[in-house]
Amino acid sequence: MLTLEHLSGLLEKNRPAVSARVREFSIGGKKFKFNSQPAVMGVVNLSADSWYRESVCLTEESAVRRGKILTAQGADIIDIGAESTLAHAARVEDAAQKSRLIPVIKRLRAEKILVSVETYSPAVTRACLEAGANVLNLTGITASKEIFKVVAAHDAAVVICFVPGKNVREVGDYDLSADPVPMLSEFFSRQIEIAQRNGVERIFIDPGLGFYYRNLQDGAVRVRHQMNIFLNTFRLRALGFPICHALPHAFEFFRDEVRCAEPFFAVLAALGKTDLFRTHEVPRIKAVLDTMKAF
Repeated sequence: MLTLEHLSGLLEKNRPAVSARVREFSIGGKKFKFNSQPAVMGVVNLSADSWYRESVCLTEESAVRRGKILTAQGADIIDIGAESTLAHAARVEDAAQKSRLIPVIKRLRAEKILVSVETYSPAVTRACLEAGANVLNLTGITASKEIFKVVAAHDAAVVICFVPGKNVREVGDYDLSADPVPMLSEFFSRQIEIAQRNGVERIFIDPGLGFYYRNLQDGAVRVRHQMNIFLNTFRLRALGFPICHALPHAFEFFRDEVRCAEPFFAVLAALGKTDLFRTHEVPRIKAVLDTMKAF
C-alpha cells in the first residue's frame, strides 16, 4: 500500500531534486510554462490494433473530429500514430503510415492545433514534419541521429522515449533490480547530448511506461513499477528538460472502470512533477489537475 510514510521518505532522500527547474519553450507559437503549468497531450490512434478503443479513428474525418474535440476539452497537443505498439499488432509500412497521417496532420494544423506524431521511422518523420507536425514522439533509437537532424531542420520539438531496444516494437526487458532513475538518467543524458549535437533544443523525455515489456506482464509488478516511476519523476527533472508521461491503464485492477485508471495515475504523476500528460482521457485528466491546483 502506498503510504504517507513512503512519500515522506522519498522526499527526504531526494530533497535537492525537488527544486529542479526544467527548460521552458514555445511550440508552434504557443508558450509552455512547465515549471508552473503542466500541459496535456491528447491521443488519436489511426490503427485498428490500438487497445484503447475510444481513441481509435479509422477515417480521416473521425480523426480530425476527435483531434478538434480533444483540443476543445483542453488538450495542448494532439499526438497521432498509425502503428500500434502492442506486441501482437501488425507492422505498418512507411507508405501506409504516411497515407493515414499526412491528411490528418494538414487538417489539424489548418485549425491551428499543435500536432505530435508517434513514430520511429525516419521516412515517416520527415514526411510528417514536412506536412506541418510540430513534435516528434520518438519511439526508437536506431536512427536517432538522422531523425534528430530532420527534427532540427523543421524547427520541431521531440519527445525522447526510453526504449531498451531498437524501437518500441522490439524492446527488451525492463531492469527492475535497482533504483531505475540512474539507468534512465544515463539513457536520457546520452540521447539529449546526441539531439543537441544535431541541433535539437526543444526536448521532452519520456520513461516509456506505456510500452510492452515481457517481464512486466504481471499486473501487480507492472503497476508497482509505474507508480514508482511516476513518484520519482521529479528526480529526472534534474536533467533540465520537461518530463512526458503516457498514463497507463492497469486493466487487471480497474476492469470495467478502466477509463478511471488514467486519472488515478495522473494524481501520482502530478505529485512527481510531471510536465506533459499524454492521455486518452483529456477531460478527466484536466479535471484532476485543476482539482489538485485548488489545494
